Amino acid sequence: MAEKIYNEALNLPAEDRLTLLDRLLHSSNLSTQADIDQAWIKEAERRDQQIDEGTATLIPGEEVFAKIDARLA
Repeated sequence: MAEKIYNEALNLPAEDRLTLLDRLLHSSNLSTQADIDQAWIKEAERRDQQIDEGTATLIPGEEVFAKIDARLA
């Protein structure tokens, strides 16, 4: 059944296919790119606030890259 619907959907104009895709994604309750982008914005704002308040633990970039290099070695 899904294969038949898929093949029929391929015959739709591009805009209609995108509308169908959008509606299917929303019906699946999966995160959309907009949801993901909003979550990252919220996280970045939270981290920025922690830095401004002095409650964040900052790690120098050199230390971070040294740890990465050690893991990959």
